[in-house]
Amino acid sequence: MFRSMFHAFALIFALATPVFAQDAAMTPERLVDIILALDPDAAINANGIELTIEDIPVLVVMAPGADRMRAMVPITSVDDVTPEEMNHMMQANFDTALDARYAVAQGRVWGVFIHPLGALERAEFLSGLAQTVNLARTYGTLYSGGAQVFGGGDSNGIYDELFGDLLNRGQDI
Repeated sequence: MFRSMFHAFALIFALATPVFAQDAAMTPERLVDIILALDPDAAINANGIELTIEDIPVLVVMAPGADRMRAMVPITSVDDVTPEEMNHMMQANFDTALDARYAVAQGRVWGVFIHPLGALERAEFLSGLAQTVNLARTYGTLYSGGAQVFGGGDSNGIYDELFGDLLNRGQDI
């Protein structure tokens, strides 16, 4: 009986749920257009696309053959990281960094957002970019991507302001 009620509920829910329009598939060209709308001075080079968000340098690299993209923000030399700071970063990766993450590569600490390229939507990219920038901004203090802070705090306002600003740039793309 419960099984048939569950199936009936699932069918009603599926029929009542509106179908939302989705962004067109993300391509390298479309991602470049979005980035140039954010920063018209962005530089395209062999390593990727370098742009600046809120005075923070960001590198976006794509591997279309692997259907991946990565937005990266350099934060500090790994040699300058204390064990306590490393612990804070790992804790943040669990609960406050959200879609962005702290990472270590090439002797540096980075804020990174990694996502399959084709499935990436514009708002999702902008949110990931804002979270990555916020990881750099809050390194040494809140260690937060800012999109959600469990238990409250001031970071939500900082994130909301940056995400809103990024959403308003290049609205037609």
